[in-house]
Amino acid sequence: MKKRRKLTTKALIACVILAIAIIVFTCLGIILRYYAETKENYQQLAFGYTKAAADMIDGDRIQGYLDSGEKDEYYERVMKFLNASQKESSLKYYYVFVPYEDDLVYVWDADNEEGACPLGYHEEYMENGKEDVEKVFNDHPAEEINISNSDEYGFIACAYSPIYNSKGEPVAVVGADVEMRGIITTIVKFLSSIAVTVTIIIILAMTILYFAIKRNIIVPIDKISTAAAKLVKHLKDDKEHSIDIKTGDEIEDLADSFNSMNKEIRTYIDQLAKVTAEKERIGAELNVATQIQADMLPSIFPAFPGRSEFDIYASMTPAKEVGGDFYDFFLIDDDHLGMVMADVSGKGVPAALFMVIAKTLIKNSAQTGEYSPAKILCDVNEQLCEGNEAELFVTVWLAIVEISTGKGMAANAGHEHPVLKRKDGQFELIQYRHSPAVATMEGIRFREHDFELNQGDSLFVYTDGVPEATNKDNELFGTDRMLEALNKQQGISNQQLLSNVKGAVDEFVGDAPQFDDLTMLGFTYYGTEVANE
Repeated sequence: MKKRRKLTTKALIACVILAIAIIVFTCLGIILRYYAETKENYQQLAFGYTKAAADMIDGDRIQGYLDSGEKDEYYERVMKFLNASQKESSLKYYYVFVPYEDDLVYVWDADNEEGACPLGYHEEYMENGKEDVEKVFNDHPAEEINISNSDEYGFIACAYSPIYNSKGEPVAVVGADVEMRGIITTIVKFLSSIAVTVTIIIILAMTILYFAIKRNIIVPIDKISTAAAKLVKHLKDDKEHSIDIKTGDEIEDLADSFNSMNKEIRTYIDQLAKVTAEKERIGAELNVATQIQADMLPSIFPAFPGRSEFDIYASMTPAKEVGGDFYDFFLIDDDHLGMVMADVSGKGVPAALFMVIAKTLIKNSAQTGEYSPAKILCDVNEQLCEGNEAELFVTVWLAIVEISTGKGMAANAGHEHPVLKRKDGQFELIQYRHSPAVATMEGIRFREHDFELNQGDSLFVYTDGVPEATNKDNELFGTDRMLEALNKQQGISNQQLLSNVKGAVDEFVGDAPQFDDLTMLGFTYYGTEVANE
């Protein structure tokens, strides 16, 4: 199991991370703000010098200096001004040049720095230098400082102002370059002076915040956690594990809710113990009822070991502990066999009780010597309708077969259609009009029809739990799949036949819950001749 980190540790880590983040973002904000202000100051300084020189220099003289290469008194006076201005300021370069298509030509260059450019010196443009200079040759150029970093000139910020002639045309450019490393050095000094102070203040604030969180949140939650652990460990104890927290906020509300929950859980446990005991008692009784119901249905096979004229097998799988489906078969006399397949409406115990009554009445009525399924169902219908306050009913398929001849009579009271297979044929659905279900109303007259089974013919009857079995996609098993399972193998016993159908239903349903009782009966007629042989 992964080791859990305590809430105290998490809070401490969170405070440390928050403190670091605040320090970093605070210093970053200060740096950006200070850098912007410093850059603006340098920009104003640089443009102040370029404008001063541009206003002082006579633009009409410049081209003459370049053409002749000669210096006069005015030229020297301008040079002194540039040298003095550079010496008394933080300017690194202070110069005047004329831009051309391919390069620029120096007119003046302050000589406080070694390597000052002489009059008429040609120099190539720096990266993006030509574009920057072209922007200056306007009537009212924007004051934009240009920052560059090169091996030759270093990290500098350049400001340019145009020099106009008497016609108002730009003829030259005054340039003033400020050393940007000085800005960075100033920022570092400023940051180092405030970083310690900011760090100490934030650490103190985070420490206070951490202990406030620990006292008002972590410690109360730890008390609630400890009390909850004791509650779980000692659920069966009579002692109540209440907690007393006074924080005046939601934590206190949580503690009060825990105390209320503690009392309610103990009350619930007492009630649950009683309900569990009652449920166990009911479960035990249901188990007995399941066994009683199973014992009421014929379950010993072969059912008639001494009779080889026919073979019969049946099964029932209830959807609940007890079900409403039932099957039955019994000898009315030595030459007549009764077979019943029925399904009571509803599920569970009520259906099971109604099933017991219906099964008993049908069998008792048949064994009085009555060979007419319709009359048997009429008699049972009248008895079940008496006092049927629950309004339950039962669908019934009842058949009586004369064993010696294979002739029989059947009545279908709202039940599923039977399936018949001739000796060398396939199982096929036998469809005809049904009578109403038994116990729906008094005075019903039930239809019956005769049939005849020949040697080797088989009969399959079932409840709706077979065709209406439902899978997880809400699809029904259906009669087509049922017939396919019945015809899967030829020449097998009725027990194997029912097993094939049950296996096909289980495979189709998969993990979906069983929706209804699953009851089936298979009957094969061999006749007296085979029996004598």
